[in-house]
Amino acid sequence: MADVQPLSQKDVEERLQELPGWSTDGDSISRDYTFDGHFQAAAMVVHVAQIQEELGHHSELTLGYNKISITVNTHSAGGKVTGLDVELARRVEQIAPGHGAR
Repeated sequence: MADVQPLSQKDVEERLQELPGWSTDGDSISRDYTFDGHFQAAAMVVHVAQIQEELGHHSELTLGYNKISITVNTHSAGGKVTGLDVELARRVEQIAPGHGAR
C-alpha cells in the first residue's frame, strides 16, 4: 500500500514531474482529460472507479461531455497530498491512452 503520510510541496512537485498534465494547488493534485466523445469519457470514468476501489482511495471525479476532471488528496492525512494520491494518478495515467484520453 502506498504511503499515506503528507508529502512536502517539494516532494509533490518532484513526483508530478513524472506525471505530465497533473498539477497541484498545494492541497491536492488534479488533471483534466479530453476525449473525442462522451462514450470514451464515460468509459474511462468507470475504469478510474475500478482503480479507486482496488486502492480503497477515491478522488473527486467529474464527467462532462468529452472531458473528465480528477482531483485527489487524502482526507485522513488532513486533506494533504500523499503517496497514495500519486499512486492513484500513476494508475490513471497508465489507462488513459487506452481510452483515447489526451
